[in-house]
Amino acid sequence: MRRADRLFQIIQVLRRTRKPLTADAIAAELETSKRTIYRDIASLIEQRVPIRGEAGMGYILEKGFDLPPLMLTPDEIEACVLGAQWVVGHADPALARAAEDLMAKIAETVPDRLRPFVLEPASRARSAWNREPDRIDMVRTRSQIHEGKKITLNYRDEHGRDSERTIWPIAVGYHEAVRLLAAWCELRKDFRSFRTDRVVTAIYHDEKYPERRDLLRARWRRSLVWEAPRDT
Repeated sequence: MRRADRLFQIIQVLRRTRKPLTADAIAAELETSKRTIYRDIASLIEQRVPIRGEAGMGYILEKGFDLPPLMLTPDEIEACVLGAQWVVGHADPALARAAEDLMAKIAETVPDRLRPFVLEPASRARSAWNREPDRIDMVRTRSQIHEGKKITLNYRDEHGRDSERTIWPIAVGYHEAVRLLAAWCELRKDFRSFRTDRVVTAIYHDEKYPERRDLLRARWRRSLVWEAPRDT
């Protein structure tokens, strides 16, 4: 690996973690020596890259530092394209259009030598198969998730039974053929997952739910509700 590429990769490694990383850990990932990492980090600090830490304690990249846009490696381009292909085939129309726009922007922005990784990728995501249609406005639903606002669903379970649920939406899970809306259910006072193709009607409220969004999401992750969606 060229030194310039290695310096870039060190920054990338530090960017994706919030905890200090030791030179040993960085060296192992980049398949180089610890001494080389020490030398490279010293060089980055001299170039005013805001890295804090010291030998033996680990290093961390301060918030607010950013790299020039779209300095992507071939593998990163393939990863973006593969993910965007999957979104085109499995997400709602708004996200699918956004994914197509993303691929077009990457193709227009990357250097000529990297453009084949966008236009002729080695990987390909399978198109959607037998996908159930959403019965809910996914754009508004994602907006409610971001804003921490409640939704009231008229929901029909797998047995055809209707119920009204006021929920605190957390995330949308995109499975192969269905989408699941994970939420806190006020009726059941617990986390539940609702299939978007089983929603009869939805009312979007301006009222925010009382819990901090990050804390609610953390509780949901611990509950593992995504692994066992329930209608009841």
